[in-house]
Amino acid sequence: MDTAQVQRLGDDLAEYVGDVFASLRYAGWQDRAGHYLRGLMLDGRRKSIQPMAARLHGPHEQALNHFVTNSPWDVTPVRRRIAERMSEAMDSVAWAIDDTGLLKYGKASPCVARQYTGTAGKITNCQVAVSVSLVTETASCPVDWRLFVPESWDPASPKAATDAVERRRRAQIPDTIGYTPKWRLALAMVDELLGWGLRPRVLVADAGYGDAGQFRQALAERGIDYAVQVAHTVTAYPLDVQRTTVPYRGDGPYPKQIYRQPAPTIRDLLATAGPKAARPVTWRDSSRHRNGRPVPMSSKFVFQRVRPAGPAIRSANLGHDLPEAWLIAEWPAGEPEPVKYWLSNLPATTAKRTLIRLAKLRWRIEHDYREVKTGLGLDHYEGRTWQGWHHHTTLVSAAHAFLTLQRLDPKTRAPE
Repeated sequence: MDTAQVQRLGDDLAEYVGDVFASLRYAGWQDRAGHYLRGLMLDGRRKSIQPMAARLHGPHEQALNHFVTNSPWDVTPVRRRIAERMSEAMDSVAWAIDDTGLLKYGKASPCVARQYTGTAGKITNCQVAVSVSLVTETASCPVDWRLFVPESWDPASPKAATDAVERRRRAQIPDTIGYTPKWRLALAMVDELLGWGLRPRVLVADAGYGDAGQFRQALAERGIDYAVQVAHTVTAYPLDVQRTTVPYRGDGPYPKQIYRQPAPTIRDLLATAGPKAARPVTWRDSSRHRNGRPVPMSSKFVFQRVRPAGPAIRSANLGHDLPEAWLIAEWPAGEPEPVKYWLSNLPATTAKRTLIRLAKLRWRIEHDYREVKTGLGLDHYEGRTWQGWHHHTTLVSAAHAFLTLQRLDPKTRAPE
């Protein structure tokens, strides 16, 4: 947006900053937050502190830098208020778990390492940020973040770099923070949002999270419905599989019934069904138009009720039938096998179109990742501290949430 557009939103932004940043009680901190949000929203190629301060013609660069890098304000109450406001305004369909790579040069930024990111589609030098977003068919907003700590940054890991301790000291990473799998970071954020009194209708995620049986089991234990993508190597039993009892020898507790036969992969499970089992489903209109009308999104899918059978799920259900789930596979016409797979613990009565709409809903977050990067400078932060990174991402979320609220308000002329 240009300066005039930002100024037109001045009263709304002042009210928003006073509410979302109410926990920042030191003199000048709320003003700095408001200036930073204006800097993020103003047009400009770089959204790092120096060029933003120059465009704002107000706060000094040093003051903004101190606010983001050194001021000890807590991001948690700010993120909580963003989540509460967006939950009220969006009537979100789902929570989406995802991660994105922030490409970096050098090795001084906290947790930067050579690692895979879908942003570049390869292993490259980057940070990886894990997020939880509230999602609808037309909008999404990231409300919580975690910075992934690679094993090379964890002195307790055998894969730690030789200078890991010194790099952590310079980046001011707390000693209690170490390598944690991304799915555990996601689960910690889910628990945080639950602690704020929020609850999803359904949770969606890609295979980086869906493949972890521990993650799916943990969601089920929390009473959370999910529709997550999985790899074809995930195992599951057909619905009618029978448990058997281990022979009893009288030298201990009576044994529980177990599933003795090995579980097939979901690809093998669907191979017997074949492409004839795929049925066409249309789940929403696309952004493309033909003859003045939107082109519907459609493909062919196979649906089966199965019992997922990973070690974590089997261990949690010893002596009981494994829980039922939907196995969904996209099998376009002409393809020799399915191209994508999902598992969902939604009820057996759930409509097929609803299953596909939810399974495909994660696409929305990719749109907003691009917006928070290119438009709001998520990956433009040049600071080199753990605290500064979390302050910056929280401020980017706040700016994105404010713009989303403006778009959702029918009384407001949506900012460009």
